[in-house]
Amino acid sequence: MTQHVPTRQLRFFLTAPSPCPYLPGRQERKVFAHLPLLDGPTINDALTQGGFRRSQNIAYRPACEGCAACLSARIPVEAYIFSRSERRTLTRNADLRRYMVEAEATGEQFELLRRYLTTRHAGGGMADMTWSDYVAMIEDTSVRTSLVEYRCVAPEGGPGELAACALVDRLCDGLSLVYSFFDPSLARRRLGAFMILDHLRQAAEAKLPHVYLGYWVQGSPKMDYKARFSPLEVLEAGGWRRLAKDGDGRP
Repeated sequence: MTQHVPTRQLRFFLTAPSPCPYLPGRQERKVFAHLPLLDGPTINDALTQGGFRRSQNIAYRPACEGCAACLSARIPVEAYIFSRSERRTLTRNADLRRYMVEAEATGEQFELLRRYLTTRHAGGGMADMTWSDYVAMIEDTSVRTSLVEYRCVAPEGGPGELAACALVDRLCDGLSLVYSFFDPSLARRRLGAFMILDHLRQAAEAKLPHVYLGYWVQGSPKMDYKARFSPLEVLEAGGWRRLAKDGDGRP
C-alpha cells in the first residue's frame, strides 16, 4: 500500500556533498524535509514507503550524483521463514524479556549506547554523541514511535539488566527500525540480528506486512548483514523488488 504524500506541507532541501560513510572515495548528498507536527505519522508512513528514513523530526533519503548504491530495504513478513541459525539465535536469547516503553531517554540507555559506540563504532559519526544528542534522537518526534528494551530476568523475577534497545516507528504497513544498540560484551547472543528477528515476530503478531531496515549498500561491509535476511525487498526506480537469495539480484 502506497499513500499520497501531501507535499504542500513539506519543503525539501539538499545537503552539500560530503564523504560517503559507506563507499570509500565517493561523495554523498541527501534530500530532506522537516516532518510537520500535523499529520506527521501519515506523512512519515508515505515517505518511508517511498525510500525515506526518519531522524528526529527530519525525513531524508540519499540524492547522490552518479550513484544509486543506497537502496531502501525491507523484509516481507509473511514470506519470511526463519533459518536454522536464526532459530538458534532466538533460542539463545529466550531468557530476555521484551518491554515496550515510551520514547523517553534514560541514563541507563545512554550508558549502554556509549559502551556500544565505543566498542563497535569508535570512528563513526555518532561516536561523540552527548546526552543532549541522545535525548533529541529519542524524544524529538511527531510520529508513532516507541522504545523496545530487552532485559535479562533479575534474580527476584522482575526486569533485570538492560541488554539491548531499539527505537522503532510503527507505520501503517510495518515496523521501521530507526536505531538499535546492545551490550557489546554479549557478542555470542548476536543481539543485532536477534532484534530484527524479534521485530519480525512482532510484526507478524500485529499483522503488519513489513519490517523496514533502512538502507542496504551493496559492497559496504557495514551494510552486508542486511542481505543475510532473505527474502529482502529493495526500492529501485521501478518500485520494490525482491533480491535474489545471494543478496545480489542485479542483472
